[in-house]
Amino acid sequence: MTTTPAAFQRCISPECGHTYDLSQTLVACPECGDLLDIAYDWDRLSPPKTWKDIEANWAKRTNPLNFSGVWRFRSLFPFAKDEQIVTVGEGQTLLQQADEVAKFVGLNAGKLHLQYEGMNPSGSFKDNGMTAAFTHANMVGAKRAACASTGNTSASLAMYCGVTRLMKAVIFIGSGKISYGKLSQALDYGALTLQIAGDFDDAMARVKEVSKDMGIYLVNSVNPFRLEGQKSVMFRVLEALQWEPPDWIVVPGGNLGNSSAFGKAFAELKELGLISRIPRLAVINASGADTLDQLYNQHDVRWNDGHYPRHKIAAYYEKMDADHAKASTLASAIEINRPVNLHKCLRALNDCDGVVRQVSDQEILDAKSRVGSGGMGCEPASAASVAGAKVLREQGIIAPSDRVVCILTGHLLKDPNATVAYHTTDQETFNSVLGSRGVKRATFANRAVAVKNDMNDIVQAIQLYG
Repeated sequence: MTTTPAAFQRCISPECGHTYDLSQTLVACPECGDLLDIAYDWDRLSPPKTWKDIEANWAKRTNPLNFSGVWRFRSLFPFAKDEQIVTVGEGQTLLQQADEVAKFVGLNAGKLHLQYEGMNPSGSFKDNGMTAAFTHANMVGAKRAACASTGNTSASLAMYCGVTRLMKAVIFIGSGKISYGKLSQALDYGALTLQIAGDFDDAMARVKEVSKDMGIYLVNSVNPFRLEGQKSVMFRVLEALQWEPPDWIVVPGGNLGNSSAFGKAFAELKELGLISRIPRLAVINASGADTLDQLYNQHDVRWNDGHYPRHKIAAYYEKMDADHAKASTLASAIEINRPVNLHKCLRALNDCDGVVRQVSDQEILDAKSRVGSGGMGCEPASAASVAGAKVLREQGIIAPSDRVVCILTGHLLKDPNATVAYHTTDQETFNSVLGSRGVKRATFANRAVAVKNDMNDIVQAIQLYG
């Protein structure tokens, strides 16, 4: 009789449930085509009994694995041996209480926290998952790794390849669908960057084909190891809140990797007895890329114990294709029509009593400016979480006394064009960058003040505006 390893890959479909060894490089179940989880036989492992077991790692932070804000929690995703792990010090992020943003959202003082993932080495949350996927790639001896990207994944993959020299990066981007802040990282870090005619969904289809045909390791979030690393974002949130779960986690929804990872993290923590309750999850789409919102709220698509209505999803995608519908939002990091982790996100929404909303580019940029005014600048996609929290507060779903954590997924400088255009005095720049996307006003603009090169004028301006 063959014994299943203590850590293994498993199809998420209850009708299938096939398991596979960690040595296999898979992005879907070979039997049924559904997504895969990394699963654990906890009875045969040594998971932490209390949070003090985790805290003990920080006291030994001269060990690079304990210094990492991902790998110091490795006992909660023990798929790799210590000597196989690849780390560049990712996960040194900050949970910041933001009372001014709370006021904007409509929450009581002390109740809103911003989890700032822009502090990661490549400037976004992607490093949390990339270190785990890169570790698995190292375990199986990969020489090349590939991704399709709206920017942040490519920057992260290129960084890990550049720093470690363990493998070469191949990156697929769509035409005109990536900010220069992100593209510059992939180019500067030495990745082979292929720009194809099409959007992210087209790039994703091609990279899957190329990876399969050429035996290249695929690191997009359809890779189940990526999501294991992304669970660590929630572990750090809990750590910062002294292990007390908040009432709400609010996260932007693009490819739905974060929401899927967060749901898995909380379900496992509850199973292990490390938390007594699971926070509610809110996933926020941009209105120009609202597939999840449409399926969840308009077509009543639910997890349903794994028996989700595949026919409704297929019909929705067929109509998108027939209409030649393309995602369109200033929040380029979530400009995705076909989220690859949709099924896992449905499970997370079920496990976390979740809700889904969409917000406009106008709402996103206004929320972004409020985040920035507090010194925690973020890229537009990040601000979808704050804009979504405001909508949920206005609808009475979030109470003013609820403790809410909004995930800021990427750094301000990932997409500086939108920020400068929002605050500019130049109407032509505003219209060309923002007006074409339906943004009508810069509600909270902080415009530069033009003054003569004259001491009296400068003093007068400071007294008037300062």
